[in-house]
Amino acid sequence: MAESPRDGRLLQVVARTSIAAVSGVITALAFAPTGLWPLTLVGVVGVLAAQWRVGPGLGALLGFVYGSTFFLVLLSWMTVIGTDAWILLSLYCALWNGALGAITGPLSRLRGSAIWIASGWVVMEALRGRVPLGGFPWGELAFSQGNSPLAPLTGVAGMAGLTFLIVATAAIIIDSIRRRRIRAFAVVAIASVLAVVFIPKPLEFGGSSGTATVAVVQGGTPGTGMDAMSVRRAVLANHVEQTLRLADAVDAGEVAQPDFVLWPENSSDIDPFRDPSAAEEIDIAARAIGVPIVVGVVVQTDDPTKVENTGVVWDPETGPGERYVKNHPVPFGEFVPFRDQLSDLIGRFDRVPRDFVPGTEAGVLDAGGVVIGDVICFEVAYDDVFSAVVDGGAQLITVQTNNATYQGTGQPAQQWDIERLRALQSGRSVAVASTTGVSGIIEPDGTVIAELAEGETGYLVAEVPLRDGQTLSTYLDSLPEYLAALALAAGLVISIYVRRRSSAATVPSDRPLG
Repeated sequence: MAESPRDGRLLQVVARTSIAAVSGVITALAFAPTGLWPLTLVGVVGVLAAQWRVGPGLGALLGFVYGSTFFLVLLSWMTVIGTDAWILLSLYCALWNGALGAITGPLSRLRGSAIWIASGWVVMEALRGRVPLGGFPWGELAFSQGNSPLAPLTGVAGMAGLTFLIVATAAIIIDSIRRRRIRAFAVVAIASVLAVVFIPKPLEFGGSSGTATVAVVQGGTPGTGMDAMSVRRAVLANHVEQTLRLADAVDAGEVAQPDFVLWPENSSDIDPFRDPSAAEEIDIAARAIGVPIVVGVVVQTDDPTKVENTGVVWDPETGPGERYVKNHPVPFGEFVPFRDQLSDLIGRFDRVPRDFVPGTEAGVLDAGGVVIGDVICFEVAYDDVFSAVVDGGAQLITVQTNNATYQGTGQPAQQWDIERLRALQSGRSVAVASTTGVSGIIEPDGTVIAELAEGETGYLVAEVPLRDGQTLSTYLDSLPEYLAALALAAGLVISIYVRRRSSAATVPSDRPLG
C-alpha cells in the first residue's frame, strides 16, 4: 500500500522532533560538568536544521522540545530542591525556545538568514534573562564556552556577541550545505580563528592601577543539600577558624599579608547586627588578620518577614562599614512570588519562611583601599550587575557564593565557567569565595591562578592586577542586544513582506484590468 501524503508529513514531524530533542541534550553536554564546548555548535546546527523553512506552529513545537531536553539536562541539579521545581523551571525556560522557534522557519527563508536567526536567539536570551521577576539567564549559549578558545571574544561584544557568533555560524553551515556552497562558512571560520589569535586577552582600553593581594576563605558547611546551612553557628565558626589559620600563616611568613579577605555568601547566616556573639566572632577574625573581611551576611530588616542577602566590609578596628545588598534575589529560592496563593499548594515553600528583598545600589565597595565590585551567587549570570560595578569604578570583581546546597551536582562547575568568562568580559581579576567550592582567583585574561575544589576547606592568597579601564564589551554594555533587536525586527518585517508578496503572486485576481 502506498504511503499517503498525510503519513509522510507525520513521519517528517516525528523525525524533526526527534532531531530537536537529541539536539537539546547535545547542547547541554557542552556545559559543565561535561564541558564538551564544541557540542554547542553541533546542538544548535541540529535544532536549526530541524526548524529550517518550517511553519510557525511546527517551529514552535520543535523549539519547545529542544528547550525542554536542553534545560532538563542542564538544570538537573535543581532536583536537590525538588523534582517538581526542576521540571517546572525547565519547561518554563523551554517556552522561550518555543517562541524563538515560531519565527525561525520564516526567517530561514530569507537572504541573510544567519543574521536574522542569530539576532532572534540573542533577543530571546536577553528577554529570558530579564522577565518576569528579574529573569533567569542561566543557560545562555555563551556560558558553555568558559574553556573554549572563543571565550576571549566576550571582551569584544559580551555574552550576546558570543551567542550571536555560535548561532550565525550554525545557520551559515545549514544554508551552505543546502546551497552546496561553503564559502560563507569558511569566511566565518577564518575570521573567528584570526580574532582568537590576534585580539588581546582581554581587549581593554585604559591602564592598570597597580596590584592587590587577595585572600579567599572556603570554610565548609556541616552538611550539604537542603540542610547545608542548618547549623548556622558552625558555618560561621568554620570561616573564623580558617581565617585564624591564615593569620598564623601570615605571621609565620608563609603567605603574603592580604589587602583584604573574602568570605562567601552566608558565611554568617546569623545577623551580626542583632547578635553580639556573631559580631564578636567576626571581630576576632578581622583583628587576627589585621585587614578588612568582606563577610556574607543575612541581615534582618525592620519587617520580620523580610531579610537582605548582604556583603559587608568588616574592618578590624571600626567593625562593619560599607555594604552591598544583592540586587537579584532568586525567585522561589530567596523569595516566593504570590506567596499567599502558592503556599497552600506547595508546602515546601515553608522552607523559605522569609523573603529576601533586593538592593538598589551597585556593589562598589572599598575593601582595604581596593575598590571591589561585589557580586553574590547567581548574579554572575546577570550582565547588568557587572556593568554597574565596572561603571562604578570597581578595580576587581569579588563573587560571594554558597554552593553547599548543590555540592556534588553540576551547578558549581557551571557557575565557575561563567566566572571565568566574566573576568575576560570585564577585563578584571575575579576572586570567588564559596562555602564549599568552587573558590578561586582568576586573572583578567581568564587564567586561574588559585583554586579550591568542591569539598575542600582552606584559604587562597594571590597577588592580582587591578584595572580601571574598560573592555569594548563593558563600553558597549547592552548595545549588542539592542542592535540584535533592531535586526530581528527588520527580519520579521521583511519576512511578512515577502510572504504577502508571494501570496499575492500566487492567488489570481478577479479584478478587472484598468
